[in-house]
Amino acid sequence: MALSTASNFARPDDAFRLVVEAHRGLDDAQSAVLDAALVLILANHIGDMAVLRDAIALGKRRIAATVTPRQKS
Repeated sequence: MALSTASNFARPDDAFRLVVEAHRGLDDAQSAVLDAALVLILANHIGDMAVLRDAIALGKRRIAATVTPRQKS
């Protein structure tokens, strides 16, 4: 199975809103725990190591692309 980066949701804005709302009322540490739990639950649901590797690589590339030159020093 190849990593799909196209939206698979009929209503992607609703999916985004659901995730954002799940964080409402949580502090930063609780939000990080929720995010980690979601990642592990969804990674297990996918069950494909190659897809997980591709998703991790894509996530890291997106983080690197958002780092400004000042943040790198």
